[in-house]
Amino acid sequence: MDCNAAGAVTREREIRGPEGVLVLPVPPSANRYWRTTVATTRLGKGYVKTYVTREADEYREGVRARALVAGFRPLEGDVAVTIRWYRKAKRGDLDNRVKVTLDALQGAAYHTDAQVAELHVVRFEESLNPRLEVEVVPVQAVLARIGGDAP
Repeated sequence: MDCNAAGAVTREREIRGPEGVLVLPVPPSANRYWRTTVATTRLGKGYVKTYVTREADEYREGVRARALVAGFRPLEGDVAVTIRWYRKAKRGDLDNRVKVTLDALQGAAYHTDAQVAELHVVRFEESLNPRLEVEVVPVQAVLARIGGDAP
């Protein structure tokens, strides 16, 4: 096995994590994900414009690439998402990371974040290896595990 092949295997293991878990870098905060500016039309009328930053675009592209390498494909129907955030320091709002992560997973783990019917998010302190671990499964699989029925 040459160095490149060994490196690719190592990278895939880092991305894939335990069975069905996607390991991601910590996303930018929602405060750095979107920007709002006041723009002016050619007629001089002002309007508010909100856009996704370059940093956000790069994060989304990276998440989609990692998901594809790890074998993820968009699921059909309602999904349950579990996010474990291992943060580097005791700062940063949990909710600011959730929307960014769900947005980035569109087209990789599910088609649209409107499919997310169940969401579990937990935060841990991990200064040496900050990351997100994300699991996306069909809601039917969760219901089968707990013996429930779909609403």
